[in-house]
Amino acid sequence: MTTPTDTQTGTLSRQGELRDLLRDTSRSFYLTLRILPARVREPIGLAYLLARATDTVADTGLVPVAERLEALAVLRDRILGLRTAPCDFSRLAEAQSGASSDAERRLLLRVEPALGLLDVLAPEDRLEVRKVLETITGGQVLDLQRFGGPAQGIRALESDAELEDYTYRVAGCVGEFWTRLTRRHCFPEASLDDGAFLAEGIRFGRGLQLVNILRDVPKDLQSGRCYLPRQGLAALGLTPEALQDPASGSRLRPLYLATWKRAMEHLEAGWRYTNTLPRSQYRLRLACAWPVLLGARTLALLRDGPVLDVSHRIKVPRHEVRRILWSSILKLPFRRPWERQFERACR
Repeated sequence: MTTPTDTQTGTLSRQGELRDLLRDTSRSFYLTLRILPARVREPIGLAYLLARATDTVADTGLVPVAERLEALAVLRDRILGLRTAPCDFSRLAEAQSGASSDAERRLLLRVEPALGLLDVLAPEDRLEVRKVLETITGGQVLDLQRFGGPAQGIRALESDAELEDYTYRVAGCVGEFWTRLTRRHCFPEASLDDGAFLAEGIRFGRGLQLVNILRDVPKDLQSGRCYLPRQGLAALGLTPEALQDPASGSRLRPLYLATWKRAMEHLEAGWRYTNTLPRSQYRLRLACAWPVLLGARTLALLRDGPVLDVSHRIKVPRHEVRRILWSSILKLPFRRPWERQFERACR
């Protein structure tokens, strides 16, 4: 009979603690993580947890931007293995506020055990985790540089090219990471057009981020941010500052709907991606279907809603979320009912 070594026991303890942090920092993603095949659950969960840590550092508004940029650089270098000195984010942890503040605070204080789990990953997995987090932190740094300074009106992205770059850095790269990891671990022998499959994985991530952007337009404007490009606004005779007036919503609608259409087309690519997965990969199919279907349902609710009303934040009701999740599980064995789910979510 063998007994765990001290190192193994320490690793298991850290894994349990970090699972609790994952559950507390993102209940929706935690459901997705639980349904994933076990062989990819750890690298994907760890990548997500570290991305939440970098996001928390970037979003700690009570701390000056320069200090947040420095902390992001420290954490990025620890993730990439370029720095060995432990991170001390106690000041950032103390500055957390809001409904999820306790979980975010604990995450910042316990980021070192999460970083320690990078060493437990297989070398190829560790490389993929580091690559995606380097891209994500690069996007967060750009976001802070664009929007994080002293308030001087509403700052906006300049062009569609900047919007495409942003959605890739914060979400499209995640689709790329997910695709490479699951392809290698779960269905390496499947005959696929890998180029097209990877491209649709990137579009999948971009679509989910565009859903967030469209849903959060009024909230972002309150924070001095506008992710709808200035050039598109100018073509409608609008400035970012004009969007502070809810009456501008009718003039904004053509650009809003064009972005909405792009988001829906990306989610359609995400649904094709989901159905390209081998049917034997039922756990992966569910893990991909849930965000696609919930994203499409959110877009359906956004389509005719008030664009600039901060008091009217669109969210899929919990009972409908439960219905979509359970319905997808029941339809999984049946090709036609399964494939029709996306069309129903869009109504």
